[in-house]
Amino acid sequence: MPEVITTYLQMSALKELVPAPMNDPDFIVREAVERDWRLNRALYLLVGEQWGWIDKLGWSDLDWERYAADEQRRTFVASLRGATAGYYELRRDDAQAVEVAYFGLAPDFIGRGLGGALLTDALKRAWSWDAQRVWLHTCTLDDPAALKNYLARGMRVYDRKTRQVD
Repeated sequence: MPEVITTYLQMSALKELVPAPMNDPDFIVREAVERDWRLNRALYLLVGEQWGWIDKLGWSDLDWERYAADEQRRTFVASLRGATAGYYELRRDDAQAVEVAYFGLAPDFIGRGLGGALLTDALKRAWSWDAQRVWLHTCTLDDPAALKNYLARGMRVYDRKTRQVD
């Protein structure tokens, strides 16, 4: 059985952020203020399919509707010249810790220098949501560049867990 290593990273202050520049004015990130569970599902499938995200594949429409309606969750969509380039979701808990719950680029936009700018945007918006701590996790099934991007933006590893998968 192969091993999957999950790495947990965090920031404890906005001043730790090492921003990545985005020199393309056509790269835009906007919050999906109107909650639409179909959008959350479509983004999850668009970004996650290539990495084997399966935790929500069996969800019903009602599951997705409840998920998207959560007031402690915010969804942001990145576009480049009108095409969906990626997304992220922020989730805040009662202790004002904000998790970058989902983050990624659409397959056609990987390797084009957008990941650092998208993560910079995610971390800035997480901190602006009255955060006391910002965190996320990644694993060895994700894009190999993901962990490098998180570290390059100033996030620090605080835990690692290994599990066997079938």
